[in-house]
Amino acid sequence: MARGTVGTLLASTSYVWYGKISATLKSSRGQGVVTAFILLSDAKDEIDFEFVGADLDDAQSNYYFQGQPNYNNGKNISTTDTFNTYHTYEIDWTPESITWSIDGQAERTTFRNTTWNATSNRYHYPQTPARIQLSLWPAGLESNGKGTIDWSGGLVDWNSPDIQNTGYYYAMVNDVNVKCYDPPEGAKVSGSKAYIYNSAAGTNDTVEMTNKNTVLKSLLGTGTNMSADYPRPAASGTNSAAAPAATSELATVPGLIGAGPGTNGQRGGGDSGTSGPASSGVSSASVSSETGFHGFVQNNNGDSSTGTSAASPPKGERGWQGSLLAAALAIVGMLVI
Repeated sequence: MARGTVGTLLASTSYVWYGKISATLKSSRGQGVVTAFILLSDAKDEIDFEFVGADLDDAQSNYYFQGQPNYNNGKNISTTDTFNTYHTYEIDWTPESITWSIDGQAERTTFRNTTWNATSNRYHYPQTPARIQLSLWPAGLESNGKGTIDWSGGLVDWNSPDIQNTGYYYAMVNDVNVKCYDPPEGAKVSGSKAYIYNSAAGTNDTVEMTNKNTVLKSLLGTGTNMSADYPRPAASGTNSAAAPAATSELATVPGLIGAGPGTNGQRGGGDSGTSGPASSGVSSASVSSETGFHGFVQNNNGDSSTGTSAASPPKGERGWQGSLLAAALAIVGMLVI
């Protein structure tokens, strides 16, 4: 993360709908500098490990439902020297619970049945297919909210030893491993190619696994209009005014509001703003199974009984290896639709 940038974001192109995901990494360091290993869905459900560079002896665990900030969801987990020492951080996500582990030791578990919200009449629990993201971002920018800056330890020092010695802040990732679980009980499954939402509610019972094509034709495309394309240029010998140029409509790479990963690029209790579910969405699915878990129905008036879970031997595992620093040199700000 060099001076004048908003860091680096690497994202998987495949989605996980419950599974066990781990990353072995060394965080960056310095006030205002945040390293993140998160799961983020198109409905803005989110599960986090974040590392504030001003505190190298703690990893921060957190989760969000549809981007709605609840600052009681975050919890620090004690560890040792996240900058100089490789640790393996693991998120075990099922329809019933989320467990955050470090080096094979379970450190925190949140149960879905404790997240019932009587006002919205639903569980405020991450429950939709998510992509894996690794990022390094400057939470301590002057343009960020005061709460985010304070949470990150203060403004980024762009004259720190790391900047002077290498020209950038960096984190190191040794490997990422993914074990996908079976779709939850009751899931609508008619294929294995893509996840889609059949409702703007963006809850687990609105997700379908299908064989539908979910590739956008251009950056003008959306989940409800995937074939949207740039206007064609005028043919030779025709009135150019009748055919607008391809740049007549603004198209940008879909990204984030502000700096940082996650639902809104902001952290800390002093910032305001909420984000709702995606009005529509399509997600490329990569399906491999390890264990079958019983699912749940979102609007069941708080009933937490769902039955038991049946485990089976691992059937699939996916591993990534490499260095976030090396990837950053080749890919800056990678955002994948």
